[in-house]
Amino acid sequence: MTRAPRHAPPPERARLAAALRELRTGTGLSLAALAAKTTSSKSSWERYLNGKTLPPRQAVRELCRLAGEPDGRCLALWELAESAWSGRAAARPTDTPGPAGSPDTDAGHPAGGRGTVMAILASVCALAAGGLSVALVLVAGHTGDSRPSAPPSSAPAPRCLGATCEGRDPMPMKCGTHPLTLAAHRTATGAHLELRYSRECGASWARMWSTRIGDRLEMDPAGEGTDRPHTVRITDGVAAQSYVYTPMTEATPGATVRACFRPVTGGSRECFDARV
Repeated sequence: MTRAPRHAPPPERARLAAALRELRTGTGLSLAALAAKTTSSKSSWERYLNGKTLPPRQAVRELCRLAGEPDGRCLALWELAESAWSGRAAARPTDTPGPAGSPDTDAGHPAGGRGTVMAILASVCALAAGGLSVALVLVAGHTGDSRPSAPPSSAPAPRCLGATCEGRDPMPMKCGTHPLTLAAHRTATGAHLELRYSRECGASWARMWSTRIGDRLEMDPAGEGTDRPHTVRITDGVAAQSYVYTPMTEATPGATVRACFRPVTGGSRECFDARV
């Protein structure tokens, strides 16, 4: 007997699930430990993280708290997913223009969905951001505050330090729990970039969001144009709507770190740097 094919989750829920999985990786918690620290069960978290079920808003906030990350970005993604699930999104206009430099509808988004997404974000922005840039505050959840997020009470110990972090992913190494934002930059294509630093790990990395498939971000380990930068590339539409990180490089106080963005459109390479 042929088994019926499994249906992929709606794109709005898939983006939310990807963001939640990223946060959970940063906490270092198993599903059982996550259930013990939140109001949702282990089986519920399995469904939330795989996009099988839309999580309650409270579950999203609890996971953000455990990861030591602001909840604005994930709550905006939750609002999109909930609106699509409840049918509220269908009642909204679909011809609302998006912000300059936002990803095109063929970059991992359903045709006709871009205006719906931006209309919902605009309504959330009116309540939560009071006129701040919709793309910056809600899609990204970035506040511009260079201070580290408040560390959760059960922050996991980092798994590397200094040179041992070189080329490693900041999330599995537990370096992304409450880092400093050293510098931020918005590219000509509308992508958002940040240079991040972890005192606990003695390492720095860069991240990007609001990108396009094919965009690349390079973290220059020496800050001086090395021939072997740490690079990450946007490979699909879900990644284009999520935080994507470069590998880390060792960073000591007083050192200069540098990141460069290469757009898929073939535009100019854009670099920015900061002192630790």
